[in-house]
Amino acid sequence: MNALALIAKTQSLIAAGDIVSAEAALVELADTEGDYALTLVLEQLPPKDILAVIREYDNSKESIVNLLVTPAQFARAVVIEKQYKDLSRTHLRGMMNSILFREDANPVEFLDAIGELEGGSEALADYFSDKWSRIEAFARGGTFDTDEDDGEILSDTALLANAYVKPRVDEDEVADQDWMQLAWLLRHDCPDLFVEMLLVLRGKVRAHDARQGENWQGEEDDGKVETSDTDRGKATPAVLEADEESAI
Repeated sequence: MNALALIAKTQSLIAAGDIVSAEAALVELADTEGDYALTLVLEQLPPKDILAVIREYDNSKESIVNLLVTPAQFARAVVIEKQYKDLSRTHLRGMMNSILFREDANPVEFLDAIGELEGGSEALADYFSDKWSRIEAFARGGTFDTDEDDGEILSDTALLANAYVKPRVDEDEVADQDWMQLAWLLRHDCPDLFVEMLLVLRGKVRAHDARQGENWQGEEDDGKVETSDTDRGKATPAVLEADEESAI
């Protein structure tokens, strides 16, 4: 099957919702004609179709598509993932972890590619959406322990200054191939993007608090952001919904 026919077949299967068969067709191409042939096809697939395949990650097996997707291709897919309106962000975190921490990958190259695109910092904020207070603690004191700080929210200027201070924890201590390691890499290697992501995340938290306040008839909101309950299943900030139509 030539490349154009495979692309048409893959897009048709994705449009029909048969992601498993679409991935199988791409894997078969790599098996029969080599990784380079698959790379050429991936270059011609639109970001939404690459996203449809890579977001259906499976930790029990390696996907040749996930192994070959480039930082630029991945970044373009990540920034439109919000169109799926997945409030749990399970798929977003899963695909980011599986690709950024794959054996041959340089996570910073992927982070740089994401940061270069409009919507990149928002996608990263969505990734950390249920870890807000832990990320704030890391921004303030260089650790993820919320018990070690007073919950004060750093000003934008102080946040930017702190981002360039070496974290108190080493990467080896948080090398979980998950959100802690990703946050560490962001602050250590991409401090400007780390600050931008956190400012976006703060905006999402304030929006969440405002929505909660609309239904609250009790005490008036004093405008302060409360961090103590955020990662304890009591006040996890919801993700703001985009105006785009769902990609599903």
